[in-house]
Amino acid sequence: MDFDAFVNDIETNGWNVFGTEVYRDNKLIHAWGDTQDGIHELFSATKTVLSVAFGILYDRGIIGIDDPVLKHIQSPAKPGWDKVTIRRLLTMSVLDLPFRAEGDNWILFSLDCDVDPSERGFNYSNICTYLVGVALTNALGSDIGKFIEDEIFKPLSIKNYEYSRSPEGYFYGASGMKLSVHDLSKFGLLLMNGGVYEGRRIVSSEYVEMATSIQQMNREGGYGFFIWKYRDGYSINGRCKQKCYILPSRGIIVTYLSYIDDDSHDLLDSMEKNILGINTSEVNG
Repeated sequence: MDFDAFVNDIETNGWNVFGTEVYRDNKLIHAWGDTQDGIHELFSATKTVLSVAFGILYDRGIIGIDDPVLKHIQSPAKPGWDKVTIRRLLTMSVLDLPFRAEGDNWILFSLDCDVDPSERGFNYSNICTYLVGVALTNALGSDIGKFIEDEIFKPLSIKNYEYSRSPEGYFYGASGMKLSVHDLSKFGLLLMNGGVYEGRRIVSSEYVEMATSIQQMNREGGYGFFIWKYRDGYSINGRCKQKCYILPSRGIIVTYLSYIDDDSHDLLDSMEKNILGINTSEVNG
């Protein structure tokens, strides 16, 4: 592992990386940049936070993975929605949904979309995550954003954060959250340790196993419950290269927050070469 070479690539190439951390066997072994003070946009890495919240309420028997979503969202809906389950939303396997909701009422917009639950495939849509958040709020009977603050952020000692809401006031779990690099790493540690953080169980190992396993195939190698497959592990991903890579077989976690709004793989290639010791000519998956 050559962390200095990774940092040198970041600095030499002027990549807009705010900070990065590397853990081995649950210990922080390398850090560079703004890892603890500043909070930065997570984009879709927010989805994994919501996945953990879902897991806690699943563990408590408050909501089921195979519940119809309309069990928890009482709203007019087009035909087909009555057969869409929470599992289909968690795995992004509802075809033809647009990427995001529009207008002033995202529930009505979402449930007015045409769906055919008999067809299954990977279709990445923020609507899926948004509806899971609404379902969680309704199943819980109180705001899921406040629940996340109390039941996840507090035990993980996360004190500095921001998150956004939909026009109707629901927690928007698809994007819009800001955390520090260090605090995003805590989710990697939580997942790698089967739902336990610093000796305290937050979510069950059963749920973590399901959430981090391939539940729906896609061209990137597979998807769990708002968590991506990555090589022999899995990852938390945001669109402008917000990343937390978790490799349990190696005991390694690599986190970085960036704002690089392009399709380049240079940062990933450098990380894999210098941190993981992987030949970047290998097929990533």
